[in-house]
Amino acid sequence: MSLALAVLVSGSGSNLQSIIDKVEAGALDADIRVVLSNKPDAYGLTRARTHGIPAVCLDHKRFDGREAFDAEMVRVIREHGADAVAMAGFMRMVTPVFLGAFPGRVVNIHPALLPSFPGVHGQADAAAYGVRFSGCTVHFVDEKMDHGPVIIQAVVPAYPEDDGDTLGARILAMEHRIYPQALQWLAEGRLRHAGRKVVVEGCGPCVALTGAGMVNPPLEPGF
Repeated sequence: MSLALAVLVSGSGSNLQSIIDKVEAGALDADIRVVLSNKPDAYGLTRARTHGIPAVCLDHKRFDGREAFDAEMVRVIREHGADAVAMAGFMRMVTPVFLGAFPGRVVNIHPALLPSFPGVHGQADAAAYGVRFSGCTVHFVDEKMDHGPVIIQAVVPAYPEDDGDTLGARILAMEHRIYPQALQWLAEGRLRHAGRKVVVEGCGPCVALTGAGMVNPPLEPGF
């Protein structure tokens, strides 16, 4: 069954593009019903329109509080027939008003190996700390920042000369692979919660090595 998906963006939307590309390639069984941004100049809106996807901007500064803004996002998403949400560089925390509308159906990608380096500067924070490995995490969203149960993570090497930009580029290449994969598992109904842990049905305990790093659970064909 195709995943009726809304994608939330605040910036360039490169992860949105990776999702669109996998849908158009037939690897990701999703129908992107709407792309929504809180910033009118977000390039992600342009990406959506280029591919014939409805694009909506809701300026959060025009709403009286987070709950009012989230309620309007819920209305727009439902109006377009989506029942799952992918946050792809959406730089706002959502409230229970939003999460309660799509229980267990809101996911996010973060450019660090959670729970390390949460927040908006994950790549730069990891590089400044001097880690030897970093990566990215796809997780379910809860009421705390970058906190919900982990679906998939990818690991990449970090080098002493790295800054947030160079390390971030290495991480971003893996984001573009693991995020569509996680969404495909969601589309297939293969994600099961076991407390804080997420089990991917039909995926055994295996770590995959790729040319750029390491992924757990492993990527499947097409990703």
